[in-house]
Amino acid sequence: MTSERERFSPSELTFVLSRYDVGSVLGAREVARGSRRSPKLLLTTTTGRYILKRRVESPERAARAEFAHALIQHLVLRRFPVASPVRPIGARETLLVHDGAVYELFEFVEGEAYDGSLEQTTNAGQTLARFHRAISDFDATWPAARASYHDSANVREALHTVPTSAASHDSVAGHEAELLSLTQELHERYDQASTRANELGFADWPPWIVHGDWHPGNLLFRNTHVCAVLDFDSVRMQPRTLDLANAMLQFSILRGGGDLEQWPSYFDLTRMRRFYIGYLTRLDLPPDQRRALLPLMIESVVAESVVPVALTGSFGQIPGFGLLQVVRRKVRWLLDHADQIEPWLLE
Repeated sequence: MTSERERFSPSELTFVLSRYDVGSVLGAREVARGSRRSPKLLLTTTTGRYILKRRVESPERAARAEFAHALIQHLVLRRFPVASPVRPIGARETLLVHDGAVYELFEFVEGEAYDGSLEQTTNAGQTLARFHRAISDFDATWPAARASYHDSANVREALHTVPTSAASHDSVAGHEAELLSLTQELHERYDQASTRANELGFADWPPWIVHGDWHPGNLLFRNTHVCAVLDFDSVRMQPRTLDLANAMLQFSILRGGGDLEQWPSYFDLTRMRRFYIGYLTRLDLPPDQRRALLPLMIESVVAESVVPVALTGSFGQIPGFGLLQVVRRKVRWLLDHADQIEPWLLE
């Protein structure tokens, strides 16, 4: 059963807004995206439009939020396209902590969703390279998370857990052996991809602050250019190649409707290549890291699906068994088309 999305109480909202100099509120609309435990509002006031968000409070999350805000302020100074955080009245920091919760207010950026065009795809790649360049001199005062989808014990544990967590769904009845075989194959493919990236020298690649979630839903566009990058909750310290591999995957993966059997196995190789070329026009990548992009994409597509399925047996409203069948088809497709992908990675 899907949990209800949390909302701001009237008294909570009155207090929080009293701490910001944003004028009088003319209107408020709920933003139904992201975690259901973190309510968001689009506010229209006499001074402009803003996004208000409440974070789930914990020492770890508070430290990550503080790190992300410092990074965003650094990007603002570098004229990188982000939504600027608003500082509470009289505060030195841009986060507001009150009664066990963390609040953040951002200036609203007007933009459009990704339209799938090659022009926007290329600019999304260029903008990721701009991001990596812009934070190259950032002083990481707070420790960034270091976990990732590469060679992850959490992913392997999830693969072991899936046959149990997904078994209760009606779609699995009578197919328990197939589910077990499916997870075993994904485990083998994940291990092979991890080993290949490690053989190419992953451990020696310099760590970088990466966005960690560079996908179309976290970018806003104006015409063909990115006008805002959103959601810095997943920033971490890893080689930038992980960011690039996941982004190439996200901008080329094709999804379907309600019938999972109709979801395509293939990727849009033209968009994948255009994103990659866009990135390389702004920032080069050594040959060993270029060779690792395909195995890292395989690791990413496995990790993104199996971790939530292991926890709940599903991926949002999508049955876990059916989704993992799609993932297996996509992993096989990437491996079958390696001879088409790998040559242009080294051009």
